[in-house]
Amino acid sequence: MASTLDLTPRATTARGVGSNADVPPVITYTAAGSAFARATRPDYFGWIEHVRAASGCTRPIRLAGQLLTVEQGTGRVLDQRHTDGMPDAVIYTACGNRRATVCPSCAHTYQRDAFQLLRAGLVGGKGVPESVAAHPAVFATFTAPSFGTVHARVVRQHTCGNRRRCDCRAEPCHARRNVGLCPHGRPAVCWARHEAGDAVLGHPLCLDCYDHDHQVVWNIFSGELWHRTKQAAERWLAKLARRRGIPKVEVLTASGKTRKVSPVRLSPGKVAELQARGAVHFHAIARLDGIDGSDPDKVVPPPAGFTVADLIDALRHAATQIGFHTPPHPDRPDGWLIAWGDQVDLEPIATDGTGEVTDGMVAGYLAKYATKSTEATGHTSTRLDANSIGDYADPDGDHTARLIDACWRIGRPTGTPVPLSERPRDPRPAPGFVDRWQCPDCGTHTRYPACPTCIAHRQAALDTQPAKPATSNPYARLRRWAHMLGYGGHFLTKGRRYSVTFQLLRDTRIAYRRHEGQAQEQPTAGHPAGQVDEDTTLIVGTLTFAGVGWHTTGDALLANTAAAMARERRTIGREELAHELSAIPAGKVPAAA
Repeated sequence: MASTLDLTPRATTARGVGSNADVPPVITYTAAGSAFARATRPDYFGWIEHVRAASGCTRPIRLAGQLLTVEQGTGRVLDQRHTDGMPDAVIYTACGNRRATVCPSCAHTYQRDAFQLLRAGLVGGKGVPESVAAHPAVFATFTAPSFGTVHARVVRQHTCGNRRRCDCRAEPCHARRNVGLCPHGRPAVCWARHEAGDAVLGHPLCLDCYDHDHQVVWNIFSGELWHRTKQAAERWLAKLARRRGIPKVEVLTASGKTRKVSPVRLSPGKVAELQARGAVHFHAIARLDGIDGSDPDKVVPPPAGFTVADLIDALRHAATQIGFHTPPHPDRPDGWLIAWGDQVDLEPIATDGTGEVTDGMVAGYLAKYATKSTEATGHTSTRLDANSIGDYADPDGDHTARLIDACWRIGRPTGTPVPLSERPRDPRPAPGFVDRWQCPDCGTHTRYPACPTCIAHRQAALDTQPAKPATSNPYARLRRWAHMLGYGGHFLTKGRRYSVTFQLLRDTRIAYRRHEGQAQEQPTAGHPAGQVDEDTTLIVGTLTFAGVGWHTTGDALLANTAAAMARERRTIGREELAHELSAIPAGKVPAAA
């Protein structure tokens, strides 16, 4: 191979014979050029280490300010640092967004935390007692009712090895012997055998027949339906305990009084998933616990005799019985019915790895959906307002556009007063004075129809009470969550006693990173702040928001590449460790493994 180095020294950078023809000039306003300029700086490796905590983030948060190391107890400042002396004069922190379409790196971290959180509630660990592995647990799926006929892919019997890449032959979408038309003149049948990634899946056969209003209202009230379902299941279990002769448990309240409660309770963890049709349904882990009268927050096994079958019966009874009507709306004076659909799946969870549904499988399944949002419907947007709603809502558009339009239309203010010019005139005369009378409550003599003294006292009492919500319209939240097709709840929620919190997992990870290299570090002379025990100090930061994102596309390219390489090394390490453990005969696995 011929060398591309210059044959003779030259001062110009013109390209030609004998020059470095394969090295184009560096242009700093391109991603490659700005990355090259950053990589050639003397502080490049310090910058890479500085941004390591947010290296894989798509849009990191930049913070500027001062960090103080304060000694606990005395308040003496041991050390102080300012971001002006750091690379880029800011501190980079990851955005922490859970949506994979917004930030894949932070969503991956959130998914791993969600997996550990959900699995710990089934097998214990991370502060949860390991005895929960013996508690009855059920994997439940609650779906929304039908709001109209949609294109579907139904496989009666799977023969594929991986459901994510299913290539099984599907049944006809909506086959009818008598080909009919809907009231709007469109065919009510579909003979197609849809593939797994078909774009029409979840879309109505007739957009005009589909009840978009009912679906968005169901989405906004689905959280209340789940809450009532959980309460109904607990009431069913309490009645079962009473029929079996299991006494109630006396619990000491915060006020010092004792009250009797049911000896069993439900500890759930659920994830919401938006289907392709835009309706939300819930995947939940329901664990049955007992109650300790001396320590109500303690996780204890349920009373003897309660099995997984009892838990399944309780959830099935609650799913079929619970339903309610929403408050009146000008478009629907009787409200909308909120109830679960006919498809309710309840499967027992095996924590010993012998059943069809295991703890790892359920935790991984739920953690996967915790990072998704409206991607299945094909719609992605941020919060909508009056200026941007016209770009997404259309009453005559496609399925998603009609759902957004229904959110904006139903969530409109309904208590707006009628203008004076349009108000009907009252033919009755204005109320005047009445005969003199004495108030029986305070003894005031007055000619007003109502006692002014009592009204003043009553108004003063009302003024001391907490203010009421800004709006009494229960549908007003539909406009706030129009970009989520009406669903405004959290995508991952859990019972307070089900498992640990995300905050605990994040704090543990931060503490590990801070102490990661201390075993190899040697004590050095210098400022006393570098030698003092970290447990006796406190880091106080006066940081302010400085911006979002990387300074240049080159910085993002370098940081994300470094993070991708680190993730690849960790993945390879886990695969090699799993291969080594699988190659070791049973009974000879090292204790460290």
